Amino acid sequence: MDKKIIDGKLVSASIRETIKERTKVLKEKHSKVPGLAAVLVGEDPASQIYVRNKRKSCEDVGIYSEEHKLPESTTEDELLELIKKLNNDDKINGILVQLPLPNHINDSMILNSVAPEKDVDGFHPVNAGFLFEGKPKFIPCTPHGIIKMLEFYEIDIEGKNAVVLGRSNIVGKPAAILLLQKNATVTICHSRTKNLSDVLKNADIIVAAIGRAHFVKKEMVKEGAVVIDVGINRLETGKLAGDVDFEKIKDIASSITPVPGGVGPMTITMLLWNTVTSLEESIS
Repeated sequence: MDKKIIDGKLVSASIRETIKERTKVLKEKHSKVPGLAAVLVGEDPASQIYVRNKRKSCEDVGIYSEEHKLPESTTEDELLELIKKLNNDDKINGILVQLPLPNHINDSMILNSVAPEKDVDGFHPVNAGFLFEGKPKFIPCTPHGIIKMLEFYEIDIEGKNAVVLGRSNIVGKPAAILLLQKNATVTICHSRTKNLSDVLKNADIIVAAIGRAHFVKKEMVKEGAVVIDVGINRLETGKLAGDVDFEKIKDIASSITPVPGGVGPMTITMLLWNTVTSLEESIS
C-alpha cells in the first residue's frame, strides 16, 4: 500500500462499511436503529455545514438522525432542558452539541449535562477519565480518526517520538493520550514551548492541531517523518489550508495527510462509530 498520501476518504469509506454492517445487525437481531441528535445554537456557517454533512452520513449508513436548530438568543436553561429531554429519549443513543456555542452559554456546563452514555463526542469528564485510564468508552472523534488512519496504513507507532502541536481538550490532549497508549514517546507543544523547531525536528510522528495556516514549515520536519495535519484554515483566496505547508513537506515526509481530504472525513465517521457503539453497549 502506498503510504505517502494518507487518504482520509478511503479510510472513512472502509470504516463506514463496517458501521453499516453493525447497524444492519442491530436492526435484524434487536429491531433497534442507532439514533443521533445534533443540537445547533445560532447561525455559525461552518457548524451548519458540519451538521448537514452529518445528517447525510447518518442516512448513508442507516442511522436515524434528528436536528435541533435553536436561535442565537437561546438561554442556558432552555438548552439544558432540551438536553435533558434527549438524555431521556430512548430512540436517541448519541447527542452532539455543536461548538462553538454563543458567548452567553457556558460550554462546559452544557457538555457536562449530556449523559455520559450518550456522549458520542467523548467530551464528558467521565469519558475523559475512562480514556485517561486506558479503558475508553467514547473517544473524541478526531483523535480516534487519526489513530484509525495510522492503523489502516499500517504505520508503526510503538517506540516512535510523537509530537502533538496543540493542547485542546478536543484534539491535542486526547491525541497525545492515544499515542501514549500505543507506546509512543509523546511530547505536547503549545504557544509557550521553547525551541519548538528543534522539538518538531526530532519527531517521527507530528500531529498539528493549532489552527494556523502553514505554520509547520519544511525546515521543522525531519526526513521520513509521518505528518498528520488536523488544521482547517480558510485563506484569503477562499481555499482551505492545513496547519502544515503540505506542498513543501510532502516530498520529505514518509506519510502525510492532505487538507482537505485527510483527517476531516474521519471526524464524522468516528461520530457514527460512537453512536452505534452506544446502542450496542445499551443492549449488551
